[in-house]
Amino acid sequence: MSKNDRSLSIKNRKKSYLRPWEKLPYISIGILAVIILGCAFAELIMPHDPTYMNLSDISSPPGGNHIFGTDTLGRDLFSVIWYGGRISLIIGLLATLISTAIAIVYGTASGLASQKIDDVMMRFTEILMSVPQILFVIFIQAILGDATVLSISLVLGITGWMAVAKMVRSEVQQLRTADFVMAARTMGGGFFYILWKHLMPNFMSAIMFMVVTNIGTAIATEATLSFLGVGLPTDIISWGSLMSLSQRAMMTGAWWMLLIPGTFLVVTLICITEIGEYLRSRNKRDRLV
Repeated sequence: MSKNDRSLSIKNRKKSYLRPWEKLPYISIGILAVIILGCAFAELIMPHDPTYMNLSDISSPPGGNHIFGTDTLGRDLFSVIWYGGRISLIIGLLATLISTAIAIVYGTASGLASQKIDDVMMRFTEILMSVPQILFVIFIQAILGDATVLSISLVLGITGWMAVAKMVRSEVQQLRTADFVMAARTMGGGFFYILWKHLMPNFMSAIMFMVVTNIGTAIATEATLSFLGVGLPTDIISWGSLMSLSQRAMMTGAWWMLLIPGTFLVVTLICITEIGEYLRSRNKRDRLV
């Protein structure tokens, strides 16, 4: 490659770096923002009480007094979706916070440890990753008993940290020999001081795409658990508990009870995935510059 070609390539990369917003997934961000705001301020847009069960109006199709129809318990589906989305988003965020905290501490400890300890910690992580997460979740939730928002979030958090921990460990191994880290360790800086002050600011951007993606994974897993009958009970409204009614809906031909909540769930997951992909590609561009 000639000098002119090389300089042109560098300029193009810098141009891409200086204007990252040009490739922002505006549609995904816009749709996700509408869903989040709708769930957060559900009381302002709900035409009916989402907890009210009108037994005389069970499984009514969309139209008239109920835009999205009613479910098998006689609840207004439009109100239930916005109200229940709040619980699903809380579970996704809380589970991701727990898993990210575990991953950062574990991955950093592995990255700073000696070779033998690092090998043992990574082998343990790989063993856990070889088992499907859904099996771990069902097993631990069965031990804890009846599912609640907190227990589901906790179980999803303590079973979803491994992939992020491996990436944190890789980033820390590259930073551990940096002058500022060596200086902090020489001056007696503690583990959490070095992690908070020197390591996290440098690797957080590299793992953000996985953190964002984990929110969608947690929401999807909660819905899967409810569909299997081991998630939240139907009296705790979430997108997952709505999906648990889909089996009865399919037998009665009430397609709206499966299609409408499923559409909200899938659209939310697609938007989160698109944003995560953008963060991943942006981080890759940043490293090239």
